[in-house]
Amino acid sequence: MSAIYKAGQGYWVRLMSAYGLGAVVALGLVWLWKEMQGVTLFGFEPTYVRVVVMLITALVFAWFGWMIIGTRRKSVEFLIATEGEMRKVNWSSRREVELSTRAVIGLTIIIAVYCWAFDVGFASIFRWMTVLRTG
Repeated sequence: MSAIYKAGQGYWVRLMSAYGLGAVVALGLVWLWKEMQGVTLFGFEPTYVRVVVMLITALVFAWFGWMIIGTRRKSVEFLIATEGEMRKVNWSSRREVELSTRAVIGLTIIIAVYCWAFDVGFASIFRWMTVLRTG
């Protein structure tokens, strides 16, 4: 058995990567199914054409996923290293996120009011100077 497949050597990283790829491919297949509505090929029924295209597409992406996640040692090592780095990240607490969000919203409102006040002020000055006429 290869070193890639040993338990504890990024098993969960590979598994969740495969699930993620499967979810993205499934969503893509749903989109492709809707896009191919009414498509005929060589006189075959549209539903048969759609099913064959779905199967071929799913098999191609399954093979691609297997090649990237299942057999390439460097890509698996990269995923394992990424998981290790994510464990080192210092995530903000809920309180810090709430305070930061309030600060951003408050500052956005202050800047919007400041810009609005300047706009109204300059519009009034330009109307007074008859540079800006209102209908």
